[in-house]
Amino acid sequence: MKQFTLPQTSFLLLLGIVTLAFFWILAPFSGAVFWGAVFAIVFAPLHYRIMHATRNRPNVAALISLLLIILMVIFPMTLITASLVEQAAGIYDMINKGQIDFAGTFGRVIHGLPGWAVSLLERFELTDLASLQEKLTAGAAQISQSIAKYAINFGSASLDFLVSVTVMLYLLYFLFRDGRTLSARIRRAIPLSERYKRPLFDKFITVIRATVKGNVLVAMAQGALGGLAFWFLDVPGPLLWGVVMAFLSLLPAVGAAIIWGPVAIYFLITGSIWQGVALLVFGVLVIGLVDNLLRPLLVGKDTKLPDYIVLLSTIGGMALFGLSGFVIGPVVAALFIATWDLFAEAEEFHHD
Repeated sequence: MKQFTLPQTSFLLLLGIVTLAFFWILAPFSGAVFWGAVFAIVFAPLHYRIMHATRNRPNVAALISLLLIILMVIFPMTLITASLVEQAAGIYDMINKGQIDFAGTFGRVIHGLPGWAVSLLERFELTDLASLQEKLTAGAAQISQSIAKYAINFGSASLDFLVSVTVMLYLLYFLFRDGRTLSARIRRAIPLSERYKRPLFDKFITVIRATVKGNVLVAMAQGALGGLAFWFLDVPGPLLWGVVMAFLSLLPAVGAAIIWGPVAIYFLITGSIWQGVALLVFGVLVIGLVDNLLRPLLVGKDTKLPDYIVLLSTIGGMALFGLSGFVIGPVVAALFIATWDLFAEAEEFHHD
């Protein structure tokens, strides 16, 4: 085992301290740094084509790539968010004006349930509308207090978000411009032989691209299909529910069904049979088929991860890291498997 001298040990200690200090400084913008790096990796092939088209002029190519991302990602997300806020406000206004009759809807749902289900709800005192309204009022009061607290900080939160997006775009420009040089320096600095670094780096990049592109395409497809179905069936706020389904579809296997499933059951219970059957059939055969066909093709095929590993790592990643977890989870899982595969190969090599 190699013994370090005192100067070497001191230098390694200094290296660890300054590295931790650097990450501590970057911590307030960790999300912006993370997504800047993810966008740089995902759009690297496009940037290389632009580099070739601009005859290897890095500044011009980086600027064009950045503008394309703003047009393809940032601008559409801004428009969707604005429309989403408008529809959410519209639904809230309908509730306040009594256009959405909770009492009548609640009564129809209870009346349509089978006896065993009603008995089960009675045990939890969920069939008495007055008692339920009292509980909902108490919950609404707590929610209102929370909303009021966040509303006070809305201006500073918006400013923080704007600063984060600006930092991300600023960083993304330099990652496009200097990405190859920076990547080469990181690879040289990692204390592993090239035999290990190459497959781990390749796996890291492959999983990020496959996870982001695959999950985003599946989310867009399921959200659009779910929103169109809700619009056709005259469900209030189809864009709002479509976006919610798109976000939930980041969870493999369950995803968008968390939204369209209860709505289909509600239609069936309240006597809207054809709407319920139509939504159920469309959800299973069309929305569900998108998840069952596209996700394994776009995510599982490139990452070479079993479906259950993708599901568990995605859910675990999102539980720990929020929205960024749908990328972090599968990446960690893929690197875990790849590292142990390399270790097993090294052990076999030593035994031979």
